[in-house]
Amino acid sequence: MGCVTVSFHKGRLGVRLARTPDDLAACQALRHACFFAARGVDADAYDALCRHVMIGGDDGLVGTCRVMVLPDGAALGASYTASAYDLTPLAGYGRPVIEVGRFCAAPGASADVLRLAWGALTGIVDAEGAGLLIGCSSFPGAVPERHAEALALLGKYHRGPAAQLPRVKAAQTLPLTGPVPDRRAALSGLPPLLRSYLNLGGWVGDHAVVDPVMDTVHVFTALSVDAVPAARARALRALAG
Repeated sequence: MGCVTVSFHKGRLGVRLARTPDDLAACQALRHACFFAARGVDADAYDALCRHVMIGGDDGLVGTCRVMVLPDGAALGASYTASAYDLTPLAGYGRPVIEVGRFCAAPGASADVLRLAWGALTGIVDAEGAGLLIGCSSFPGAVPERHAEALALLGKYHRGPAAQLPRVKAAQTLPLTGPVPDRRAALSGLPPLLRSYLNLGGWVGDHAVVDPVMDTVHVFTALSVDAVPAARARALRALAG
């Protein structure tokens, strides 16, 4: 991995990249606590290929995510996202791609955790010259009916370009279709990270994946760096120092 420095503060929270095995273990422990509501270690083979963002303060680590930097679309097969989605339509993408995964914030953590995560990602995007961010945005609970309106909203208003949509690969999938009787209620059902992707100009695929292991329903999410509104980009760069 290249040498990228991410280190800044906002109020009582600071952000940096994991540097030691103990740092990584802390990230994995927080992930397990957030995803499974129990003590343990959430780890997989992709961790060794990623940079791990740490957000914390006086109360210890309160947020984390991992970042995989890929040189171009042809390398997307190495990503975690590619284990659930056929990313062949993006194989011709010529700029570096950043995969964002395993984002989580401790229960009760402030909204600044997500904002700081985006600040850290902005620093990495700029350092790597990345043009696209991708990932899997998850709804808690592997029960599609629970998220029906929110998923239908995504399919109706936030589907990405047809030529770039990932193809079906996972065993359990469902199309993003159905009625959206109350758009405001459906929006409130979106996870905060996914909502922030969309607010920055991001888009989703045309189907969701049911993941019984993580107990989630997730959608492919992408954000073109060039689509981020200029004012938002300036604010994120200012946050990152």
